[in-house]
Amino acid sequence: MESMESIDRTVFGKIFSGKKVLITGDTGFKGSWLSIWLNELGAKVFGYSLPPKTQRENYVKCNLQNVITHYEADVRDFKKLKSYIFEVKPDFAFHLAAQALVLDSYKNPHETFHTNLMGTVNFFEAVRNVPSVKVAINITSDKCYKNKERIKGYNENDELGGDDAYSASKACSEIISNSYLKSFFNNKQTCRIATVRAGNVIGGGDWAENRIIPDLFRAVLKNENLVIRNPLSVRPWQHVLEPLSGYLWLCAKLFNEGEDYCGNWNFGPAQHNNHTVTELIEKIIRKFGKGSFEIHENKEKLPETIMLNLDINKAVKYLKWKPVLNFEDTVTYTVKGYIDELINTEVYVHRVKQINEYIEKAKKQNISWAK
Repeated sequence: MESMESIDRTVFGKIFSGKKVLITGDTGFKGSWLSIWLNELGAKVFGYSLPPKTQRENYVKCNLQNVITHYEADVRDFKKLKSYIFEVKPDFAFHLAAQALVLDSYKNPHETFHTNLMGTVNFFEAVRNVPSVKVAINITSDKCYKNKERIKGYNENDELGGDDAYSASKACSEIISNSYLKSFFNNKQTCRIATVRAGNVIGGGDWAENRIIPDLFRAVLKNENLVIRNPLSVRPWQHVLEPLSGYLWLCAKLFNEGEDYCGNWNFGPAQHNNHTVTELIEKIIRKFGKGSFEIHENKEKLPETIMLNLDINKAVKYLKWKPVLNFEDTVTYTVKGYIDELINTEVYVHRVKQINEYIEKAKKQNISWAK
């Protein structure tokens, strides 16, 4: 399937056209957006994932089952994952399949650790046995850093850790990735690998439970108030296209320029664009024209990070990557994404239009990947 509005395939150094790309977690929020972008860049996209959780998911709304090749399976099933990667023989592989919610990790820590640790092991173990894979990128989280509630952003050399099962599992995923890098992918003849850590990613198509923006739009549709438990928590909010542009550009750099780009990378907003939960929700409600919220005390008292910022200087300096959108743009893109799927039937086409608009903004700012 090609959209009526085609994307400029010269971005990212034109490396994706005609290439086979494997995405674990393609039915998820970020995985589905990445699938759309890569498909429009001319890649042959192969997904490996559990089925979509609801009919509202971006994967379903965009009819991606008719756009990409999808194989339904669990990343914890090593035999199936290895067999599928061997069958596909992809050029590039992105690992996004994960248990991705902090609150769910309190409810089911075993599943969180099993998925996020063994999923990472299975991914890299499969990749190292398939010579066709030239670049493999593991998508982890900004929550992999040991939380010290500091204003200064965490950089790639800061201590890893996590008090909750989700954060701890992402720190472990980073350690596993580094182990594979140093033990098995440490020379020029092997696949080049990296890990990427993004901020709090938002945008149309996200309907996960216990995420603030999906919770807001669910409340709006039910004519209910959104309940906020941590109104003053500060997060590095970013639209989904921001980290995806970083992942794709890093993949291009790894493919074209080599092992110097292996390792870990942060992709987040500029630090002055970090905002509290309340600031974000108030702005989205004003932009959407509907919605209300109330603040309740967090009676469960589950440990959650209050202050979380990312230092993106490494990506800015060495990849020449930087955020395209300011906070106002981020809110505008997010609200437009939800409106598109609530009132339109051709959601895929509208996703492509938003990607195109994002690319044009990047070009106007003379950002390297868009040249």
